[in-house]
Amino acid sequence: MRVTTRVDLKVGKRIMQVTAAVSSVANSPFEFRELDLDELRSNEVLVRLVATGVCHTDALLRDQVYPIALPAVLGHEGAGVVERIGSEVTAVAVGDHVVLSANSCGVCAQCISGEPSYCEDSFGRNFGGTRPDGSTSLHDGDTPVSSMFFGQSSFSTFANVAERSVVKVDRDVDLSILGPLGCGIQTGAGAVLNELRPEPGSSFVVFGTGAVGSSATMAAVVAGCTTIIAVDIVDSRLELALTLGATHVINSRTEDVSTRLQEVTGNKGVNYALDTTGIPSVLKTAAENLAISGTVALVGAAKPGTEVNFEIGLSLMKGWNFKTIIEGSSVPRTFIPALVRLWKQGKFPFDKLIEKYPFAEINRAFDESERGITIKPVVIF
Repeated sequence: MRVTTRVDLKVGKRIMQVTAAVSSVANSPFEFRELDLDELRSNEVLVRLVATGVCHTDALLRDQVYPIALPAVLGHEGAGVVERIGSEVTAVAVGDHVVLSANSCGVCAQCISGEPSYCEDSFGRNFGGTRPDGSTSLHDGDTPVSSMFFGQSSFSTFANVAERSVVKVDRDVDLSILGPLGCGIQTGAGAVLNELRPEPGSSFVVFGTGAVGSSATMAAVVAGCTTIIAVDIVDSRLELALTLGATHVINSRTEDVSTRLQEVTGNKGVNYALDTTGIPSVLKTAAENLAISGTVALVGAAKPGTEVNFEIGLSLMKGWNFKTIIEGSSVPRTFIPALVRLWKQGKFPFDKLIEKYPFAEINRAFDESERGITIKPVVIF
C-alpha cells in the first residue's frame, strides 16, 4: 500500500496520505480510500499499524446502531509500531511496539481514581468521531472524516493516536496477535479478574462464547473457579470452550439452560454470571439462576433504550447483585501487559481465538465474524 507525505499549502501543515477502510453508508461494506492524516498533535502518537482486531462494536457503529457521523474510519483494537511522538508524550518512544486501547481524559474523578473505563468524557473521546476540540485527524480532500475512534481509528495504515490509548508491549511478542487485547479480550478477562473477582472454588457461567466470552472463560480458570459453564448456540464454539477450561457446556438451542444450570450446581445456582450477548432474555435467565449473594454482570452491547425485567419479590431474599462493565474495568497500561505475561506462561491462550485476514479482505472478516465462522478476526496490514 502506498504511503506518501506532502505539504498542504492552504493550511501549512504536514500531511500524510494513508489507506483506510471507510464506512460511508450505514449497513454497507467498508470502502478503501486514500485519506489525508493531519499533523500530529502534542499529546498524540503516530503509529504504523501492523494489525487490528475486528470487534462487534465496530459493526454497531458501521450500521449506525450507535450513531457516528459518516464517513468514518472505525477500528479500536490496533497494534503497531510508534513512528513519531508529540512534544508532550512520555509514555512511549519511537520504535516501541504498542497495543491501542480505549481513550480517557486522565483528569476526571474516575480517571484519577484508577477507573479510566468510566471516564466522565468516555463517550466523547471514544465515540464522538473527533478530538475534544472538534477536529478530525482524517480528511478526504476538504471533507472531514470521523476519526479518533477510541482515540485511534485503527482501520488505517497509519493513525494519530491519543497518548492515553497507547500501551507499550514487549517487542518479542508477535504484534499480529496482540490487537484484540485492546478491547474484546481485555473486556472478557477484565470482567472476571477486575470486577467479579470470583473466589477459588466458586462457580461461573458465561453466556456467549465469542472473543469476550472465551476470554472470560480463560480468566475464570486463572481465578481458580472449579465449575465453569459456557452457554452458546454454536457447537464448535462450545467445543473450543472445553479446551479453554470450561467444565460444562450448554447449547441453548437444544437444551433448557435453567434446568441444566441447576443440575450442574446441585440446585444452588451459580455464584457468578457474565452476559456477553446484551439480549434481555439471556440476561434475565442469568439473574434467575444465581446462587444466594450471586452476581450477574453485563458486558454485551445493546441498542440504546433496551430494557430487561427482573423478578424482585422472591429474589429479594437472595441478595443478588447486578453490574454493568465497560472495557473490563481495566487500566489498560497495566492490565494488557499482565495478560501478555499470562499468555507467555501458557495460562491465557487467547491466540487460539484468532483468525487472520489481509486488510483488503476486511469485509470478509466482518461477515465471517457475524456468521460465527470466526471468533476473533484480525486484519493484517
